[in-house]
Amino acid sequence: MTVPLTLSFELTCAPDRAFALWTDRIDTWWPSDHTVTGRDDVTISLEPGVGGRIFERTPDGDEHDWGEVTRWDPPARLDYLWHLRRDRSDATVVSVRFLPRGDEGTRVEIEHTGWDRLGADAEVWRARNELGWQTLVPHYIDATAPAPTTTEEDRS
Repeated sequence: MTVPLTLSFELTCAPDRAFALWTDRIDTWWPSDHTVTGRDDVTISLEPGVGGRIFERTPDGDEHDWGEVTRWDPPARLDYLWHLRRDRSDATVVSVRFLPRGDEGTRVEIEHTGWDRLGADAEVWRARNELGWQTLVPHYIDATAPAPTTTEEDRS
């Protein structure tokens, strides 16, 4: 059995904002090097609700499916099948939990499983996804950070 990928990190925003950024505003932080086309001009979408698609769309209208939402429990949890650059029959499973932490903070816990359905490719794809998560998560964390405030002194 291939070991699940697990990671967690802390955010300085409330779970409802963290969930909304992951879902409704995924296009604002998802980097182009984590897409099928690698283009900067694609639109990334995560359709809300169970059965919602996760996909990219080029300006020409070409679409590339990445996954499908299997659990929609805002702002606490989101699960989806994940098959970026794979056939849907090879989909792995991603579970993202948004746990309240103190005043206006969130702990995000991600578990990525289902590697064994990939057979001999399981370890290779798990390793690729481990690297992918390591390079993706900082973009998301940056998107959740509060906007810097400027003062009169800063403007002069």
